[in-house]
Amino acid sequence: MTVSPHHTPAPPIASGCPAHQGGADPGALADLADPALYSDRDPHATWTELRRRTPVARHEKDGHPYWSVTRYADIDRVLRDHATFTSQRGTLLYLLGRGDPAGGHQMAATDPPRHTSLREPLQRALAVKPTMERREQIRAVVTDLLAPLADGGPYDLAVYANQLPMAVAGVLMGLPKEDWGRLVDLTTASVAPEDPRYRDERGIDRVLNMAHRGLFAYFHEIVHERRTHPGDDLISLLLRMEIDGRPLTAGEVISNCYSLLLGANVTTAQVPVSTLAELMGTPALQDWADRPDLIVSGVDEALRWATPTTHFIRYATRDVHLGGTRVAAGDAVAVWLPSANRDEDVFRDPFTFDVARRPNKHLAFGIGPHYCVGHTVAKVTLRLFFAELFSRFTDIVPVGPGKRLYSNTIYGWTEMPITARTRPRARQAAY
Repeated sequence: MTVSPHHTPAPPIASGCPAHQGGADPGALADLADPALYSDRDPHATWTELRRRTPVARHEKDGHPYWSVTRYADIDRVLRDHATFTSQRGTLLYLLGRGDPAGGHQMAATDPPRHTSLREPLQRALAVKPTMERREQIRAVVTDLLAPLADGGPYDLAVYANQLPMAVAGVLMGLPKEDWGRLVDLTTASVAPEDPRYRDERGIDRVLNMAHRGLFAYFHEIVHERRTHPGDDLISLLLRMEIDGRPLTAGEVISNCYSLLLGANVTTAQVPVSTLAELMGTPALQDWADRPDLIVSGVDEALRWATPTTHFIRYATRDVHLGGTRVAAGDAVAVWLPSANRDEDVFRDPFTFDVARRPNKHLAFGIGPHYCVGHTVAKVTLRLFFAELFSRFTDIVPVGPGKRLYSNTIYGWTEMPITARTRPRARQAAY
């Protein structure tokens, strides 16, 4: 049960940002920092060429040099070795040359052991047992969002899927439903500040400051309210937790809330959209729908295929050889997760969507100490989404062109109109 992509890897795209290392042709590689590459073209063409010819390649963004790392083994090494490759100077391309004021304070921009202390409460709250205890709550969110598909008219999968992780997080965190739309906008603007919906002629800093300040101010108010009126929700649970015998500070709770919501909203939603964009119109979609036993492996393959987070940045703390290339202390290193997940040395037929793929050691959630803390909730949500979709609907087809997000951080969609036919007899969901 496999399907090859609609567009096989194209020849590398010409660009003004070549790799300057090894034997790469200066006109052969696209600019991986250009958001237009992800909205209008095919980044996999360049990643494939870099894996083949220059797996650790020198690039520049706005005059700031960095290394692009595209092979699975090298990416795995960088993400696991926090002592050699630190997160505390910034984790995204837009921070090159700026530094990150959140370094050492926010979970994503902190190295162990402090990172471990910040992460532990959230990891405990989002473990398998507490997540499975809330499975029916998550299922209710999924079925509500799928309900309009039964009307028979166009259903914008990207729009509804974009609400999915926010709705799940909103239920888990006890956030008012009337706030969800604003929070989706703030989290999306923080990773796509140049997208037409958020672009500001005064520059991306204005958009980013608005988004980050809005999120932190929101959670500051929520945490203050939840201290006074605790409930059966994730934020209240965090407020009751202790690290080394002391309760979490308000700042630590807010940081955990921010990290959870941002990570969920901008990534999970893209997995079903990218997957259906690939499978609609192929026999593989119906094959998967008819095999309830493949929900778990199929979701893992969907995660590998979509890999919404394009990159993370790390900084070398010492001189080191990576993929046969010398990286100097202080150099920025960008690891490209979607490239790792199409690495021909790790995945058999990597440009084929195989819902029964085993093993599937994809890096969609990262690896090492910064492995996605919400991975269990994301997997459960996605399994429920596909299980409910397949149990209720058939003949899922596109009814118009999709539109991709303008971002070099998240490889995803903003529009994907589809229709589907309701099954005459809805069967029991497989998960």
